[in-house]
Amino acid sequence: MKAENSGRHRVELLPASVASLVGARLDAPAGTIYVLAASGGVMSTPRRHFSLLFGRNEPEVHVCIGTDDPHVSRIHGRVTCDGTDWWLRNDGQLPIKLPGTRLLLSGQEEVLRGYSALFIPSPTGREYLLEVRIIGARSAAMTAAPHETTRQHRAWELTLDERLVLTALAQRYLRQEAYPQPQSWRQVSDDLNALPGQPGWNPHRAANVVERVRIRLSAHGVAGLTREEVGEPVGNSLNHNLIQELLVSTTLVPPDLRLLGEGDV
Repeated sequence: MKAENSGRHRVELLPASVASLVGARLDAPAGTIYVLAASGGVMSTPRRHFSLLFGRNEPEVHVCIGTDDPHVSRIHGRVTCDGTDWWLRNDGQLPIKLPGTRLLLSGQEEVLRGYSALFIPSPTGREYLLEVRIIGARSAAMTAAPHETTRQHRAWELTLDERLVLTALAQRYLRQEAYPQPQSWRQVSDDLNALPGQPGWNPHRAANVVERVRIRLSAHGVAGLTREEVGEPVGNSLNHNLIQELLVSTTLVPPDLRLLGEGDV
C-alpha cells in the first residue's frame, strides 16, 4: 500500500533502514502510531476508524511481514484507531505474542499503548517481529520546569562482540518467551559459530565476554552481578540479573535478534 495524506490525517512509509522504534526520536502529535517490521513500516496520525494492516501480501497491507512464509496470513492483523486509542486485532490463523506471556488469538483484540514488541511465531521455527510505538500526550507529571535537571535515559554501551554474545545469551527474553532462562554457553557458542564470519567461538570465550560486561556494570553500581551479592548456589542468577538490567535500560531490544541471522525476526 502507498502512503496517503487526507487533510490533517497523515500516513507515511518508514524505510527498512529504520533499525528500531526503541529510543528513536519521533516528532509527531500525540496519538500518532508507528509500526515497523524488518522490511520497513508506516506511521499514521490518529483518525477514527482508520486501520493499519499487516501481513505477508504486500499489495494489500501497510506493513509486510513474513513475506515468504505461508503460515502467516495475507492480512494477519490490523491496528485500528477508535478516536482515542489504537486497538490491535488478530485476523490471522497464528497467534500474536504480546509483551509478557500473553497470546492474542485469532479474532481477539487488545488496546496498545506506548511501545510494544509483538511476535508472530511460525511452525517453521521462525518468529516475526512487529514493533509498535504510540506517541502519548505529556502529562503534568512528565512536564519539566526549565530549571530542572535533565533526566537521563541510561543505555549501556556495548561492543559488537558483546552485543552479539549477549543477544545469543538473552534470545529467549528478547522473544518474550514464558519463563525465559539464559541460553547455555554451549548453545550460545553453537549459535554464534553458525553465523557467517563468526568462527572460533567456544563456551569459554563467550562466557569471558559476558563476564567483562558484568564486571563493568557492577563497577558502575548495578546490583546482583557478583557472586558475593547473590550467594551460592549461583546457578543462572548472575546472567539473569545482567539480562534484566540490559532489557530495562533498553541496551538490548528485540530487533537485536536480527544479529543472529534469523531474517524477519
